Amino acid sequence: MALKHEPTAPYHSAQDALRVLETVARHSTGITEADLARHTGLGPERLAALLRWLRREGYVEQVTDGVYVTGDVLRRLGSAHDREQALRDRLQRTLDRLRDSLGAAVYLSRYVDGEVRVAQYAAGPTTPVVNEWVDFRSSAHATAIGKSLLAQLDHDSRREHLSRHRPARLTSRTITSDKLLLSRLAAQPPTAPALDLQEYAVGTVCAAVPATAGSAVGCLALSLPVEDAHRLRRAADTLNRNAAPVLLSLTI
Repeated sequence: MALKHEPTAPYHSAQDALRVLETVARHSTGITEADLARHTGLGPERLAALLRWLRREGYVEQVTDGVYVTGDVLRRLGSAHDREQALRDRLQRTLDRLRDSLGAAVYLSRYVDGEVRVAQYAAGPTTPVVNEWVDFRSSAHATAIGKSLLAQLDHDSRREHLSRHRPARLTSRTITSDKLLLSRLAAQPPTAPALDLQEYAVGTVCAAVPATAGSAVGCLALSLPVEDAHRLRRAADTLNRNAAPVLLSLTI
């Protein structure tokens, strides 16, 4: 499988934040902001914004004389007996926070071994999860999640996926033409959300944005009842702007 992934702004933010964390971690007795700038090559405004974010997320702490050390979150992840579970817990808290701020169910999905998988999600009584009436693995052509993931693959990988999962008509809005679907996936800008406007299920609209770390293709998505469709694009933009904490957790 080859990727057509073009880094988005949240991806760059996560990568810059990781450089800062790696530099802080190498200095066990702490490091000043000036030395961080020298080691990372980041400008003062960019570095200051990243440090505010990392402090808020608990990844770094500021001690005496403006010196930065690793924060409690990073220490817990590093010493956790079950690192995978610790990361899942961290991601779940981030997804829960996004659900509450967006007023929508939120999903973290990955493309693993040629299949669409919802890794984690956050939903609630007022933000219900999408009813998976057709397996997400066989309906990538109709879902925002599936289209976002497929858009990050190269043309041959998309064709191979569609040869295994033939596009079926799920609603009157579902695209079933391979040619049309492949054309739209090729034209999908990396910074624009993939949309599902009642293509998977009548009464539900969805949006998804890339959340890819390294070679693992992923996306963040949200779903809303069709009555709230007017909120979809703004919510998707907010989701995209807040993807960096998820990307950082996936990268660490």
